[in-house]
Amino acid sequence: MLKKLPFIVLLLFTFVLQAQDRPIKIIDEQKANRLFLYAVNENEKDLDVMITVTGTGFRQSKAKPRLTRIPATSKVNIKSLIIERGKTPHYEYELVVNDSLSRRALKRPFELIKIEAKRPILIYLTEKCTTCDTLIANLGESIYLFKTEKLSDQPKMQEYLSKSLANSATPLESLTTPIVNLGGKIFVDIETYEQLMDKLKEIE
Repeated sequence: MLKKLPFIVLLLFTFVLQAQDRPIKIIDEQKANRLFLYAVNENEKDLDVMITVTGTGFRQSKAKPRLTRIPATSKVNIKSLIIERGKTPHYEYELVVNDSLSRRALKRPFELIKIEAKRPILIYLTEKCTTCDTLIANLGESIYLFKTEKLSDQPKMQEYLSKSLANSATPLESLTTPIVNLGGKIFVDIETYEQLMDKLKEIE
């Protein structure tokens, strides 16, 4: 089983050739005498990444580093190190990150990951909500992390919403749409996944 190697010393030098929203992360996992380095891309666009690793306590391929394609919202094994017997590996790495994609970039197997939206997504569930299940199912199939909470378990929020909607056309007790919290902003007019995505773009 792969596991995190807590004693590795990491020094990161990132050179971003063109703009990206979130920096590429490098995580390491050990299996037997091998240490696997993964590039994690939390952006919604593909990036090309080249890693150069130096250090002690391990061996690595002598091949010249090459750009590797890291697809949007994915994790890719970008480097493998062989741990020397009886030694603790210490390494540092240098990254070159480019969003101008090269046809020559290596394309390796990748694992899709979930990412945080620009505004954290929290869905409050009510007993009369008729579209919550569909919205949550669609979010579950999306690239985004999200949370759900029963409104009945949040008395302060329930009281706040009850007062806020008291004079509206649809008071809280009659609300059949999801109650969506996007980074602290509350919306009661979002019924579909598409509407939620549109709202996220509006408030970015």
